[in-house]
Amino acid sequence: MADATFDIVSKVDQMEADNALHQAQKEVAQRYDFKNVGASIEQSGEKVLIKANSEERAKAILEVYEAKLIKRGISLRSLDAGEPFASGKEFRIETTMKAGIDSENAKKINKIIRDEAPKSVKSQTQGDEVRVSSKSRDDLQATMALLKGKDLEVALQFVNFR
Repeated sequence: MADATFDIVSKVDQMEADNALHQAQKEVAQRYDFKNVGASIEQSGEKVLIKANSEERAKAILEVYEAKLIKRGISLRSLDAGEPFASGKEFRIETTMKAGIDSENAKKINKIIRDEAPKSVKSQTQGDEVRVSSKSRDDLQATMALLKGKDLEVALQFVNFR
């Protein structure tokens, strides 16, 4: 019998991220506390730029955006939000979406699998994803449960379960 495998990836559904951004833009445009204060949230290239006339309002817009991302099923671990910084008379926050598993997190995942997963489970890094294989599908499912329980810095999805 061939080995069963699955891939561990960290990807963001771009359509859902765009929908969350548009919903946040609508809420910012309609909310009374954001009227006539220069508050906005917009996409510029790969980044989402939040602008407001005070640091507190910029953080409030970021919270609105985070709430919309959560509603759309996007983990906040995928969101990389910078600190508010002054730019002229307004405050800005730049955010980006993280995609892929960097080599440091891949090493952590491989170490967790090596140390704590059932012994039949093997893992290897392939680019920005990790392939996990074993003879036993039950061992692979136990490994998925193990990784879901860990507090890692990236949002993990499990795909290509064969």
